[in-house]
Amino acid sequence: MRIAILDNERDQLRLVNHTATSLGHECHEYTDETTLVQAMQAQRFDLLILHWRLPGIDSPALVRAIRRAAANRLPILFTTPRVDAADMAMSLHAGADDFLIAPVSGAELEARIGGLLRRSYPALHEPQLVFGPYQFLPAWRTVKVRGRRVELRHREYDLALFLFRNIGRLLSREHLYEEIWGADFQVLSRSLDTHLSRVRAKLDLRPSNGFMLVALRSFGYRLDVIDGTPHAKAPPAARQPRASIQPRTAKMPDIVAGPAP
Repeated sequence: MRIAILDNERDQLRLVNHTATSLGHECHEYTDETTLVQAMQAQRFDLLILHWRLPGIDSPALVRAIRRAAANRLPILFTTPRVDAADMAMSLHAGADDFLIAPVSGAELEARIGGLLRRSYPALHEPQLVFGPYQFLPAWRTVKVRGRRVELRHREYDLALFLFRNIGRLLSREHLYEEIWGADFQVLSRSLDTHLSRVRAKLDLRPSNGFMLVALRSFGYRLDVIDGTPHAKAPPAARQPRASIQPRTAKMPDIVAGPAP
């Protein structure tokens, strides 16, 4: 995963970088807040490790700026050079998820990084998620349809996985915006529809594949499981005529919804 480190103490910066890199993570070092915030506006990180008392930096304001710049609600780990209850309380109230007292030991840092990532990205510790012909590999942010890898953009993948993890559940537009873009991230009104249209097309979400994406206009979307799909064929003698393929509705809200765009 991608980790950003903000620190002006070279020894600690090297230790943090070495520890995170040894765990298989990709690290990016920064020594000033301006460069960090600019980087976050251009790319995505999965964890931030920040020195709490950098000269000339208002750390609580920095956390707020990071929350605005980040496309996701990423975890933040602070290091502080002294045991100060006020510092600890202030960092947590500002939005930090955890803190460490410097000098930091490699073993403790490794444990904190692992714990934060497991809590923040539980799906990454699942080897694979299989839904009929769809196979998600969270650790590689990869999805396959009938064994064929499908290329999805970052948020397209997040949307697809979130839909499959909430099959049969009606998801409001506001809920999807908050989960995928973050509560404070500004999104154009049609951006969600455009992303979902691409997901539907790329993953070929149609009854023959066992799933259908439906939209309740002006409210939200729902991914339905379809009964009687062609890939689940019965023997000819047991096959019964049916007028049409219908979505399974036993556990779904009783609403009328049209196909997604």
